[in-house]
Amino acid sequence: MPARSLKARMSIAATTLALTLGVTSFATTAAQAATMTINIAFKGASQRAVWQEVVDAFKKAHPDVDVKVSFVDEEAYKVQLPGWLSTVAPDVVNWHNGERMAYYAKRGLFEDLSGDWKKNGWDSMYASTKESSTYNGKQYAAPTVYYSWGLFYRKDLFQKVGITEEPKTWDQLMDACKKLKAAGITPFAVGGRDAWTLAGWFDYLDLRLNGNAFHQQLMAGNVPYTDPRVKKVYTAWKQLLDDHDFIDNSLSYDLDAAQPFLFQGKAAMMLMGTFITGGFPANVKPNMGYFQFPIIDSKVPTAEDGPVESLHIPARAKNKADAHAFLAFVETPEMGAKLAQGLGSLSANSKSPEPEDPISKIGFQILSNTKGGIAQFYDRDMTKEMADEGMKGMQQFVSDPSQLDSILAQLEQTRKRIYKK
Repeated sequence: MPARSLKARMSIAATTLALTLGVTSFATTAAQAATMTINIAFKGASQRAVWQEVVDAFKKAHPDVDVKVSFVDEEAYKVQLPGWLSTVAPDVVNWHNGERMAYYAKRGLFEDLSGDWKKNGWDSMYASTKESSTYNGKQYAAPTVYYSWGLFYRKDLFQKVGITEEPKTWDQLMDACKKLKAAGITPFAVGGRDAWTLAGWFDYLDLRLNGNAFHQQLMAGNVPYTDPRVKKVYTAWKQLLDDHDFIDNSLSYDLDAAQPFLFQGKAAMMLMGTFITGGFPANVKPNMGYFQFPIIDSKVPTAEDGPVESLHIPARAKNKADAHAFLAFVETPEMGAKLAQGLGSLSANSKSPEPEDPISKIGFQILSNTKGGIAQFYDRDMTKEMADEGMKGMQQFVSDPSQLDSILAQLEQTRKRIYKK
């Protein structure tokens, strides 16, 4: 009996040890299968699809990482991002370079990526976007794509009304507008409910009339909004409004609702970034052309908007090791080209192949040949609070252009309060 009891005890001990080892093994496997959370802002099914492809490729290369990705519509994303970063942050977010990035870096909400830049060779591959990725001497962004802004147009409508070439000067553009209106076609579609679409018009009128050096001084809060050069921009804009060159009730439409005016041939042109090309219907795409915003003053060096999109690791991220691995995976010439194609953009990676898409090629040439500088975009070059107030002022102006002086006076009071200048 004692021997049998001993054998039984040994059997129980062996079973316990096996169970313990099994639990330990399971715990180790579970620890290895770490979860990484990614939040992605997107606009349209094609943008979501290409990001999903990139995530799937990462998962295939890193089967030990459990990736959970959340796709959020871009407008909602802008509202929700500050809350994520300051509470339970995801491990990776996509966002924008320039002042938009600096806003969160300044508040300690983005991880310093300077080490990644050195280790992964980004200094050479992303040399042209390093400055806009930098705050206070350190890099907080991993650039993915950048894109051109210009005028999309319906080639068939231009042909129909006898516009034989893309307008290169302001006078040529105004002449094109007259021909289109005479044929019952509105020259420009714009979705002013998304205030940033109006900011594109402000940027280009300011860049063409006053140049990028002045534009950046204004963005930095160093120029009064009552300055005659600012009023000059709005005066040129007011002429377009007075001439009914924009769709009626433009403030009622966001970008998605305004694009059908172009697709249905009710409007001929739209000032927008090349990122919208992925959403063009197949029957419309062959008729879409794209050209550089015309020159207004030949003495002003030609500058462009070329916003840079980027990836970031929140400072409060829980799985930073896998987040750094994800950034390294995405920031390659191959992945840069894949994202650029899917997002209707240009790869920020200088070693990526040139784009094949005809419109992206035109955008690449426009930005490559720019002599007067590249701006990020109105609400990416400026501190967020001032940008929000400025764009609200643009909506008020479009609603009632006669109130221009009082709108600019109000913006000047806001500038003094925010910048204390």
